[in-house]
Formats: sequence, C-alpha cells, structure tokens
Amino acid sequence: MRLLSELFQNNREWASRMERDHPGFFQRLLRQQTPEFLWIGCSDSRVPANEITGLMPGEIFVHRNVANIVEPSDRNCLSVIQYAVDVLRVKHIMIVGHYSCGGVRAALDGQNLGLIDEWLAPIRALRQRYRAFLDTCPGDAAKWSKLCELNVLEQACAAWRTPIVSEAWARGQKLAVHGWIYALQDGRLRDLNITVNNAAEAEKILQRALTGILSLS
Repeated sequence: MRLLSELFQNNREWASRMERDHPGFFQRLLRQQTPEFLWIGCSDSRVPANEITGLMPGEIFVHRNVANIVEPSDRNCLSVIQYAVDVLRVKHIMIVGHYSCGGVRAALDGQNLGLIDEWLAPIRALRQRYRAFLDTCPGDAAKWSKLCELNVLEQACAAWRTPIVSEAWARGQKLAVHGWIYALQDGRLRDLNITVNNAAEAEKILQRALTGILSLS
C-alpha cells in the first residue's frame, strides 16, 4: 500500500503546486471545459497526451485504447468523438499512434493473446492488405514501424468517415482530422502529413499520405 499512498501524496503536491503557480486554476476549470483538441491515442503508459503536448488540464480531451483504434462499432470511442465535436466543438481531432506499439506488434506477429485478439482484428486485416509491401521492409523493426504508421492512417480515415465528422463538415463546422505518430526513443511527435479539413479533400490526402508511408526512402 506504500506505493498507493505515494500517489495520493504526489497528487496533493501537484494540486498545491498548480494552485500556487496558477491561482484560482481549479475553480476556473470547474466552471468550464473548452478544449480545442481531441486526442485519440494508445493506452500505453509511456504516451501521456498532456505531457507530450505541454498542455494544461482542460486543454485537451482524450480517448485512449490499445493501439489507438477507431472502430465504427465501438460506442465508447464514438461517444467521445460525438461529445467532443457536437458539445465541446473541438477544432482538431488527432489520431496519435506510436512506434514500438505492443498492440501493433501482436497483430504483426499473429500472437494469440485471448480477448484482445478480436480488438486487434482491424490491424491484422491491415497487415494482410499490405503484406507485399511489409515483406520488402529492411528488417523486422522497419516492418513494425511501417505498420504503426499505416495504422494511424487507417484510424484517421475511420474517424473522418464517421457520420459525426461528416455531419459536422456538412453544416460548415471547422474541424480537422490529423494523423500523428510518437517516437518513444526521443519523445518527439511526427506529423504523417494527414490533415483533412473537409470531405472533398479526404481521398486526395489519403492517397498522398499512403504514398509517403509506402516509401522506403
């Protein structure tokens, strides 16, 4: 229980520090939540959204699951997107994967992990779709990294194809969907050149981003 006690102590110190550095912060946060960003990322403990982006509590709305998947049948994820778009009126949805993702690794290797196998089915399908390309990658690490990137693109597509995003664009709401990837080895985010602002440009950007990812140069 000592470790759990430390977490409470850490929390008290953090709350005191926040109030000291930003007087009235928690009262302001209590009254309103106005983030401009929705981060859909991996559950991996090494990829914390606020810390990576340097944003304060209240500035980024977050949904995380194993391997940052946007599954059309996942009511949890769709509810987060709907609340972010329709209620919070976020301006940006970032699909953020990361290199060395364990979920992607499991799908790549075809590991049998039980319940999570069903969840990882979209990435296994992605692996099959691009098997010919992945087999040309110079080594196992490169293959893993490329599948992580392909997964970001696939999930960004799934996000902008949701009725929630489509309807927001149709009514003229300013909303962009982005695809980023995070590198554990240096703590840097990388833009995969996936930014879609409306339905009309989606297919063009998809093809351009795919061409970039499928390059081994």
